[in-house]
Amino acid sequence: MIKTAYQNEIALDDALRRGSKGTAVRRIQEWLCLSALRFPAASVVVVIDGDFGPATERAVKNLQRALKTTPTGEVTPAFFEQIAQPMRAAFGPIAAEDKLPNQLIATAKQHLLHRASELQTGAGQNLGPWVRAYCDGYDGSPFLWCMGFVQTVLDQVATANGRAFTAIIPQTLSCDVVAMAGTQNGRYIPNADIRKNPKLAKPGDLFLLRFTNTPDWFHTGLITEVDEDVFETIEGNTNEQSSNNGTAVFARVRNFRKATIDVYRTEGL
Repeated sequence: MIKTAYQNEIALDDALRRGSKGTAVRRIQEWLCLSALRFPAASVVVVIDGDFGPATERAVKNLQRALKTTPTGEVTPAFFEQIAQPMRAAFGPIAAEDKLPNQLIATAKQHLLHRASELQTGAGQNLGPWVRAYCDGYDGSPFLWCMGFVQTVLDQVATANGRAFTAIIPQTLSCDVVAMAGTQNGRYIPNADIRKNPKLAKPGDLFLLRFTNTPDWFHTGLITEVDEDVFETIEGNTNEQSSNNGTAVFARVRNFRKATIDVYRTEGL
């Protein structure tokens, strides 16, 4: 794969315990907080401060109980693999499908079903392992990660088929860069054309939300279904209110007749 930052988020070099400090402790604390999505009845959410104190130790024990393992309060490399299992699964083998669009959709669903989500703290938003995995090691408020998410999916599928996703799309976190590239390589389909002929858009293509009457694109995702008026999608960095700066990967329905939604074709990936 080209986008390999996820590898830094799923492995731990040494066992850590109460009294440990540093970046690796922060990663443990991040995964503890994310584990609340998997085990909502377990008390696992802690302050992310890089200090393995009594609260982190207790949260580790609670998660160990939830995972039905001995509650030692210590995080070994083997236990960290269990903590980071959602990302391991999302970045795991690509399901065998007869067509690339089906592979793209199945891969996006892996990330959706494993609850790919950001963290928000006093330091800002767009934080945590999933954001860094999608954004090539970067996170923080400036890193809107919707394009990073879809390019990760493209990368996984292209790699599984012995190809590079950069053959059809520039590697970037910018929707503007992708849209402008599409106008030059013939992969861009404007909203006006989609409204006239929705069949121009195909499952596996990318949608690009644009501010009306401007060359300013601000959100993207993967199209999974096309109907007369709507796209069904899987998209990152959104929420229940359709925000372009939300919290997680969601499956959505978007009306391309009520919003300016362009398309970037992925045929030939």
